[in-house]
Amino acid sequence: MSLRRRITAAATLAVVAVAVGLGATGYFSTRSHLIGEVQQELRARVEPYLKAQRSAPSGPGAGSTGSPNPNPNPGGGVGLPSPPLGGAPGYFELVSADGVRTAGTGGTPELPVDARVLAIARQGHGSFFRSTTVRGIHVEILTDADAADHDAVEVALPLTEADSVLSSLLLTYGLLVGGGVLLAGVIGALIARSALAPIGRFSEQIEQVTSALDQPRRLRETGASELRRLAISFNRTLDALERSLQAQQHLIADASHELRTPMAALRSNIQIFLQSDQLPEEERAELQESVLAELDELTQLVADVVELARGSAPTEQTDAIELDQIVSRAVERAQRRAPQIQFLLDLEPTVIVNTFDRVNRAVTNVIDNARKWSPPDGRIEILLRDGLLTVRDHGPGFTEADLPFVFDRFYRADAARRMPGSGLGLAIVKQAAEAHGGSAAARSAPDGGAVLEVRFGSQTNPADTPQSNPTGQMLRTDLEVSS
Repeated sequence: MSLRRRITAAATLAVVAVAVGLGATGYFSTRSHLIGEVQQELRARVEPYLKAQRSAPSGPGAGSTGSPNPNPNPGGGVGLPSPPLGGAPGYFELVSADGVRTAGTGGTPELPVDARVLAIARQGHGSFFRSTTVRGIHVEILTDADAADHDAVEVALPLTEADSVLSSLLLTYGLLVGGGVLLAGVIGALIARSALAPIGRFSEQIEQVTSALDQPRRLRETGASELRRLAISFNRTLDALERSLQAQQHLIADASHELRTPMAALRSNIQIFLQSDQLPEEERAELQESVLAELDELTQLVADVVELARGSAPTEQTDAIELDQIVSRAVERAQRRAPQIQFLLDLEPTVIVNTFDRVNRAVTNVIDNARKWSPPDGRIEILLRDGLLTVRDHGPGFTEADLPFVFDRFYRADAARRMPGSGLGLAIVKQAAEAHGGSAAARSAPDGGAVLEVRFGSQTNPADTPQSNPTGQMLRTDLEVSS
């Protein structure tokens, strides 16, 4: 069901509910009022008879009062009034304690008698009202106690006029409710059309904007407050989408630029290698090593680009991994590549929730970056405390101009352009850190050298992981790793 139909249906149902509620309230209120008037009239009819009964002499010799149709009372009291059933004065019947009925008309009693009537006749007190139909006439009956003779008096008045008024009222309310339903449907449709008109215009704007993403446009943040908020949210989404598209375009452009140089060099060396039969053996060996080195560089560059293309969004599959163990193994690999460099480690057992491959690659990049910039006989200090990995080298450090860009993709300082690499290592570090709510920062040490600080997101208690250090002590505290 469309939103317009839902609004129309909701408005119609609301009006119908109100109309039915008001109609039912008016009907039952009027009915109660009319029945109440009849009941008051029954009280007025029976009261003179009961009052006369209480004041009249009783006994075998007592005579009856003169009435239009004398009806001797078996108890010796006043005779019953004798209007017929359905008449305006009321129809009277007398019910004795043993269930004997006497009609005021002197004919056959017609009002029904039940256990409550007999109970009042026996007890000599109490009264109640009830509605019933007698010979096709809808009547209201009052049963009251005749304390003088220990009988019960039943008085009935017709409800014909009340039923006629209620029938007319029911017809009127039915017509009003029907008309209200039709009117509510029309009004609901108009309300739905008016309410959804701004949304329709808003949808048209969205379609126009999204149909040409290559031509950046934004929605007008005007109109009702709800639509302004929706436009602001959508514009923010468009901003994020545009930034993502730009980042992808920059990545593709930078990757293609960086791949062009090694591929050109590799092509040139392969062409020379194909004609290497005329070269000396020594030059052929150097050429072969050059081709392999360029292939390794190209492979590493492609792997870095693929890693960056994953983005910083957290992966679905994460594990509790031991960061201190990853750092230790990365240092061992770096030590084998640079045996003359001294690595000083101060690690405490640290378990984080992350992706092993992503963290392992980032840690390797941080340590390799420090190794690359360290002097041949330098040292690298690695500290792991409270989930924060700090790596410091004693190389030239960062310049003030380079610091804001060290984590950018393909950024290379002037001093690094003659060194191997693609400028993606630290970008991968930052992306891996931010994937699970971590961070990466770079600064220059006051006494020289670069400092990189990386936090890989949430940290857990090492004791909660079965693979953690069982002793609970720091791993390789102040340990010097040497070849």
